[in-house]
Amino acid sequence: MFVRISRGSYPPARHAEFTARMAEAGRVLIPAIQRLPGCLSYYAATDEASSTMINVSVWDTLEHAQAMAALPEMAALAKEFVALGTEFERPIVNYQALWRLP
Repeated sequence: MFVRISRGSYPPARHAEFTARMAEAGRVLIPAIQRLPGCLSYYAATDEASSTMINVSVWDTLEHAQAMAALPEMAALAKEFVALGTEFERPIVNYQALWRLP
């Protein structure tokens, strides 16, 4: 099992705008991600105190986690967020899970 974490920061004064856009992005991303094999769970979130956004997903194999990098819908939205002022941390890391709570 692998945990994929993508994190970005945005201008603090635009938290409400970025949170709304992240929520709206689910309309496009949820069906696209559901078409990928191996996704066990996915979370998208923002934090006002740190002006950051995060996507955390859990995958059954490393290959399935890495498939996110080629998802056209995600690439298009990433470009949109960068144009709005998001700075994404790179590289995106896929962590091998060592244990979990049921």
